[in-house]
Amino acid sequence: MPFQKNNQIGAKKILKEQLDTQPICFKGRLGQKDKLKTVPNWQERLREFVDQLICDLPKNE
Repeated sequence: MPFQKNNQIGAKKILKEQLDTQPICFKGRLGQKDKLKTVPNWQERLREFVDQLICDLPKNE
C-alpha cells in the first residue's frame, strides 16, 4: 500500500550534513563496486575520505 501524500510517518534520513543534489561519479576498477557494497557504512566513510582528500590539498596563497 503506497504512502498517502503529506505523510508524517515516512522514512527520514539521519545525516550530519545536507547532501548535494548532484552525485559524484567515477569509474572504479573491475570488481570494486561489488566489494565496496559489502563494507559497512561505506557511503559515509567515502564522504569523510573525500573531505580529508580535499583538506590535504596544498593551499595556493
